[in-house]
Amino acid sequence: MITGDLKNKIDNIWDTYYSNGFGEPFSVIQQVTYLIFLKRLDEEQTLKEKKANRLNQPIENPIYTEDQQEIRWSTFKNFDPDKMLEVFTKTTASRPVTAFDFMKNVGGENSEISSYFEKATFGGYSAYLLDKVVQLIDGLNMHDRDTKGDLYEYMLGKLTSAGRMGAFRTPRHIIRMMVQMMEPDPDDTICDPAAGTAGFLVMAEEYLRENHEDEFRKEDFIKHFNNEMFTGLEFDPNMMQIGAMNLILHGIDSPQLMRVNSLGDDNKFKEEFSLILANPPFAAKLDYDQVSANVLSLAKTKDTELLFISLMLRMLKVGGRAAVIIPQGVLFGSNKAYQAVRKELVQNQNLQAVISMPSGVFKPYTGVSTAVLVFTKTNSGGTGHVWFYDMKADGYTLDDKRNEVEQNDISDIIARWKAMAKEAQRERTDQSFLVPVSEIEENHWDLSINRYKEIVYEEVVYDAPDEIINGKTDEEGNKVPGIKELIDQNRKDLEALEALLK
Repeated sequence: MITGDLKNKIDNIWDTYYSNGFGEPFSVIQQVTYLIFLKRLDEEQTLKEKKANRLNQPIENPIYTEDQQEIRWSTFKNFDPDKMLEVFTKTTASRPVTAFDFMKNVGGENSEISSYFEKATFGGYSAYLLDKVVQLIDGLNMHDRDTKGDLYEYMLGKLTSAGRMGAFRTPRHIIRMMVQMMEPDPDDTICDPAAGTAGFLVMAEEYLRENHEDEFRKEDFIKHFNNEMFTGLEFDPNMMQIGAMNLILHGIDSPQLMRVNSLGDDNKFKEEFSLILANPPFAAKLDYDQVSANVLSLAKTKDTELLFISLMLRMLKVGGRAAVIIPQGVLFGSNKAYQAVRKELVQNQNLQAVISMPSGVFKPYTGVSTAVLVFTKTNSGGTGHVWFYDMKADGYTLDDKRNEVEQNDISDIIARWKAMAKEAQRERTDQSFLVPVSEIEENHWDLSINRYKEIVYEEVVYDAPDEIINGKTDEEGNKVPGIKELIDQNRKDLEALEALLK
C-alpha cells in the first residue's frame, strides 16, 4: 500500500499534470505510463551493461545501441527543458528516432510490446512540464517490484475517484474476494476476456506470490508465469496500454494481452484456460453480426452479460472454473435467453455459488445491483446444491462517496465458502444457505436469492380501534390517551397560544 512520502510524490505528479492542462485522469495515467516505461527500459539496459562489464563480455540483447544514448532516461533527464522536449519531438542526424517513437516500437514494429503502444500519442507538453514530471518520476524509488505495482495501482485508483474511465475499474476488494475464493494455483492458465486495466490478472499474480512463494524458485514455473499463465483480451487500445504496464510493473515480463473483440470471430480461444476471472461489460447490446456464431449457440441474444457467460464456457477447459460479475437481472430475467443461460449453468455445468452484492458496490458510476457467479465447466452437469450468500456490506458506504466503514461481509463470505460442509446446516433465514438443484429447476432456473430466502416477520400487536380512538388503561393502571383526547389537548394548547399573542 502506498503511504507517506511516496504517496505525496505521486500526488505531486498528478497535480502537476492537472495544473498544466491535463484535465482527464485517463490521459494523465497514459502519459505517466509512457515515461515510467522509458525509465524501466533504461534501468534494464543498465543492468545488462553491468552484467556485461562483470563478465567482460558484449552486452546481450541490448535495448539501446551506442548511437541511441540521447534517448535514454539516464541521459535526457539531465538535459535542459528545451533540449529534453526536442528529444521527444524532433529527430536529428545523430538522433534518427525520438524517445517517444523508440518507446512505441521497442522490440520491433511487430513485437508484442509495441502493439500495446500502437495508438500512443505524445502531446500537450511544454518544456517546463516535461522536465518537471521527468524529475518527479525520477525521484520515485521503483526498484522494488511490490512498490512499482502499488504505485501503479494507486494511480489507477484515481480513475475511480475522478473521471469517466473509472467505470472500467472493478473495486479492488471485490477482485481480491473473488481471487481468494478461486485460489489460483501454479498450474493454472488464467484469462480475463474483458481485461480493462488487468486488475483480475494482477490480483491473481499477487495471490500466487503470497501463497506459492517456493514456486518462484523453479525455472519451469517462472517461464510459465511470465509467458503463458496470464491472458487478457481487450478491444480498447488505450486500456491495453494501461493493463500491459500494470502487469509489467507487477513483475510479469511478457503478459499475453491481445487486442481482439472477445465476442467476435477474431477470438479463436476454445477450451484453453483453467480459470477465468472477469467483470465483463453489461447493459450493452450488440448486433448479431458482431458476435461469433459459437457464442450465440447457447442463447441467441444481444445482451453482453449473457454473451460473455456463453463465451467463458467456450474458452474454459473441461474442469476449468470461473468467477464472474453479472448484473442481478441475469439471475431472474424471464425471457428465453436468460432462462437458457441459467439452465445451462445449473443443468449442464456445475454452478457452485451465487453471491448477491448490494446496489452501491459500483457507485458512483452505476447503482445496478450485481452478483458473483462461481461455476465449473463439466459439460456433464454436477450441480447438486447452489450456495447463496446475501452480501449486505462490503466495507464501504453504499452511496456515491463510498467512504470506508466497519461493516464488511467479505471475510465471512470467504470463510463460509471454504467451510462449505457446514453450510448444509444453515436455515433459509440465514445470510447464506444451500438450495438443491431440484428446487431451482422447479422455479424455472431462477437464481435470485429472494426466491429461496425465508424472512421471519416479527408479529406486531396493535390496540383495538376503539382504544386507539378513545384511549385505554394500561396494565399498570395508567390512563393512555386516545386520538380524541390528544386532538382536544392540542386544540386547548393552540387556543392558549393565540391568547398569548393578543
